[in-house]
Amino acid sequence: MSQKLKIGIPKGSLQEATIGLFRRSGWNINVNSRSYFPEINDEQIECAICRAQEMSRYVENETLDAGLTGKDWIAENDSDVHVVADLVYSKVSARPARWVVAVPYDSGITRLEDLAGKKIATELVAFTRRYFAERGIEVTIEFSWGATEAKVVSGLADAIVEVTETESTIKAHGLRIIHEMMKTNTQLIANHRAWEAPEKRKKIEQIALLLKGALRGEKMVGLKMNVPQDRMEQVVGMLPSLKSPTVAPLYRSTYYSVEIMVDREIVRDLIPRLLANGAEGIIEYPLNKVV
Repeated sequence: MSQKLKIGIPKGSLQEATIGLFRRSGWNINVNSRSYFPEINDEQIECAICRAQEMSRYVENETLDAGLTGKDWIAENDSDVHVVADLVYSKVSARPARWVVAVPYDSGITRLEDLAGKKIATELVAFTRRYFAERGIEVTIEFSWGATEAKVVSGLADAIVEVTETESTIKAHGLRIIHEMMKTNTQLIANHRAWEAPEKRKKIEQIALLLKGALRGEKMVGLKMNVPQDRMEQVVGMLPSLKSPTVAPLYRSTYYSVEIMVDREIVRDLIPRLLANGAEGIIEYPLNKVV
């Protein structure tokens, strides 16, 4: 078995987001449009581009040692792989996507049982077939090559099973969701042989650590400020952080330097409050990784 780690990068909608995540983690992946084997600045890694829908099969049969793909496609392929890390990111938002059952807005169908004897269009055929069979609901499942929402609008199907993050496309087609089948997110997976090989496992764990650190860094920022001694307790009491803030006295001064990491979403409300309570010279800076 080669000592280089062969890792799959998902082709399609997740490709740029994945390459960007690796870049923030310290790996530069250079993709040539004429090659499915991009270069990476790590002599211990070989990359291959393949569709997320097929990734878990290539990892399971040991064509690849590891790869990134959706939890949904692992379930669709019923693949026996080792899930190393959950990585919640996408081309749209930093939250899990959902596979849902949707019907026309004016349809009388309101629950799964109402779909008995009906036709459902989806790309997630095997999982959908198992899902309905486990509930004893007989339906016809047809594979959709794309534009799945249009299948219902044009009368080619009674319902669809589709993935959504914001529901905007589903609503734009005049559909409504009647059921959520599963939440999905990107996962770093490995085959069992690679996971049991010490050197490859060490490399996979390194990748998982830094990818998760980069995702955590996206959600947080650093704040640094000067605080007068007589306002320290008041200001520090306002600061949410991973741990206690770093505090250091300023040279020949009654001020202290205070530094923390906080959730990016609260900064817009926090900074005005800090200023109002005596903090000065506030600096906000991005965090590349938090590990």
